[in-house]
Amino acid sequence: MANLKDIRTRIASVKSTQQVTSAMKMVSAAKLRKAQDAILKLRPYAEKLNEILSNVCNNLSSDVVNKYADRKIKDKILIVAITSNRGLCGGFNSNVVKRTAELLTTSFIEQAKKNKVDVIAIGKKAVDGLKSKGIKITKEHLDFYDQMNYEHVSNIAQSIMDHYVNGDYDHVELVYNQFKNAAVQNLTNEQFLPVALVSSNEGLPKKKGYRLAYIFEPTMQEIVSDVIPQSLKIQFFKAVLDSVAAEHGARMTAMHKATDNAFDLIKDLKLNYNKARQASITNEILEIVSGANAMKN
Repeated sequence: MANLKDIRTRIASVKSTQQVTSAMKMVSAAKLRKAQDAILKLRPYAEKLNEILSNVCNNLSSDVVNKYADRKIKDKILIVAITSNRGLCGGFNSNVVKRTAELLTTSFIEQAKKNKVDVIAIGKKAVDGLKSKGIKITKEHLDFYDQMNYEHVSNIAQSIMDHYVNGDYDHVELVYNQFKNAAVQNLTNEQFLPVALVSSNEGLPKKKGYRLAYIFEPTMQEIVSDVIPQSLKIQFFKAVLDSVAAEHGARMTAMHKATDNAFDLIKDLKLNYNKARQASITNEILEIVSGANAMKN
């Protein structure tokens, strides 16, 4: 059995770790509240705008060139992996890396064999994780969260959209964790470009010839050239806010579990300490009794 000094040192070490994990849990909880408010306020607007955007693109007249909704052959693919800069948040980052690697061997395996899949890594953990799997990274955004605001995010989204319009890519896929609640994050990969079209009758009473009617002000061409890019930027920003909120939720949950595990470990160590101390006292008593008996003899 370990000696008393070693056990006391171990108990002190675990208590110190417990204090750190408890503090990190409280910090993450505070950050989560702010991030959660941001995504919950943006999500309804972004989802409704995306619904309108999809229907507008679906109902475009043939004379309007929609450069963001063309259904091209998927020849050149871009995957955007969104993680955090820091760890200690369970499988939050590793899940994104695994899903990205999985897409290269499933959905986009043919393009990957032809080296026609590029990967953009947002967050240091995405860079580290993808490189460890031997996945080539086209572009890295390591300082992304140092200036995380709509303007900065929209600039990255605009760069991706420009590459798509220029024909550099035929399909853009986002891989990130979608925030559900503090304890649950849904790993998501969704199509960013081209704009996913939905049926114009979706969610409406089924009636022959029924279709959504929009009054365009200004013209349809101006809607396509201005509103749709802005909507895509908002969709990208929503994915980032989802990831940020999910990160804080995952870290808070991970630190909560770590704190509870430290409490259980301290309890076991104290039990072992008391057993060792009792054994030590018993041995001392036996030695005294044996010595006294020897003196009598």
